[in-house]
Amino acid sequence: MKKLSRRTVIRSSVGLAAAAAIGRPYVANAQAKTATAWWNQGFVPEEDASFKAMVAEYEKQSGNKIEYSLIPTGPLMQKMVSALTSGDVPDIMSHDTQDATVVPQNAWKDKLVDMSDIVDPLKSQLHPTAYLASHYNSVTKKRGAYQAPFKTATLPFHIWRPLVEKAGLKVENAPKTWDAFWDFFKPTQEKLRGQGLRGVYSLGLQATTNGPADGNNMFNYFLAAYGGYDIITPDGKPHLDDPKVKAAVVKGITYITTAFKQGYVPPGALDWGDADDNNAFHAQQIVMDLDGTISTELAMIHDPEKYDGSVVMGLPKDNSGNEIPSPLTVGGAMMPKGGKNVAVAKEFVSYVIQPKTAAQYLKSGLARWLPAIPSIVHDDPWWTDPKDPHRLAYVQQGVLGKTLPRHYAYNPGMSEANAAQIWGTAHASVIRDNVHPEAAADAALKHIGTILAKYPIAQA
Repeated sequence: MKKLSRRTVIRSSVGLAAAAAIGRPYVANAQAKTATAWWNQGFVPEEDASFKAMVAEYEKQSGNKIEYSLIPTGPLMQKMVSALTSGDVPDIMSHDTQDATVVPQNAWKDKLVDMSDIVDPLKSQLHPTAYLASHYNSVTKKRGAYQAPFKTATLPFHIWRPLVEKAGLKVENAPKTWDAFWDFFKPTQEKLRGQGLRGVYSLGLQATTNGPADGNNMFNYFLAAYGGYDIITPDGKPHLDDPKVKAAVVKGITYITTAFKQGYVPPGALDWGDADDNNAFHAQQIVMDLDGTISTELAMIHDPEKYDGSVVMGLPKDNSGNEIPSPLTVGGAMMPKGGKNVAVAKEFVSYVIQPKTAAQYLKSGLARWLPAIPSIVHDDPWWTDPKDPHRLAYVQQGVLGKTLPRHYAYNPGMSEANAAQIWGTAHASVIRDNVHPEAAADAALKHIGTILAKYPIAQA
């Protein structure tokens, strides 16, 4: 199978930028005004170039001005939290992890503008999971579109083919069920170390107490694989006493901590931040990893040997042979209350989420994020071109495959629970203190219950 070359990617990106003005809807302008936007700096340069081209085209069509700042992930989150606390806010914000952190909490507190008027007209086009990822407002006692979605992401597997083959195995022979799939890669460690690769580990399991996102994201996939995803249902109600939920939590903690204790996971994983598993993968310290987006691969796109040496795979079946739905991260733009130019801000956000605009923006950004509107994928063969199997596998998982909303969309208390790193704490108690997995699960579920008690969901 032919792989995507560096030259092809660069040529494609330049061509897309040049064609940015084609097919864009006209934006009416009564009086030119300015809105401010804080936007997450891209993981790869192509993302930032794509954003700048999108802003320029909007300004050309509308006559309005967008004063934007592209800010790295960590500093942007600090800046957003500070602004929302003080009330000194920009008109628009967009952060890669806001759906898990800022949006649920601030929608609950009635600090965000409900953008249902610009999101609802796209309901028939939006990915059903993306549309369902609305958030609850405790003041209005209603759900609303406090984030205008234009991008989504899943957690695919990332696997080093050369390491697997050096260990005498073939990626294509990996079993098709959850536990067996993970287990398949364990023997690579001993075989590779026997050939002199002494610092290599089989699995990049993020049993971290540090976070902020990766450990929680990974454990939610274990919950989905073990049949415990109904820990929170769409009505926002917790089901912490459900035997199926409890069993799934115990199984997840058991698998992760057992693999750690058996030495298949780097010892530092207990303290990993979100970038550390990526760094370990790039350094070939781990053979395989389950991590969000295809940023792992895009970081190597200008090194064809490494880019082509990685394999992206969607999820196997569960242990009973049933399809595992992927929890879907939904990203977009939000508008904090108190912005100085709501009209222009909403017009710009509406422009961004339109299919043609979003398609151009995400495609020029090399598909680190998937479209929130599936027709973008169906109408453009680039998204499923087998010349880039990384992108193809990612699209098949997140757009064409079965997905579920994240729990914090159902109940904002899960955002606070994630911030508390409850799952990572459970793993650490088993690994460091020899707590039994069932006792660790009980403690974790009790902690979650205490937090969720502060977030009663009652529809108006």
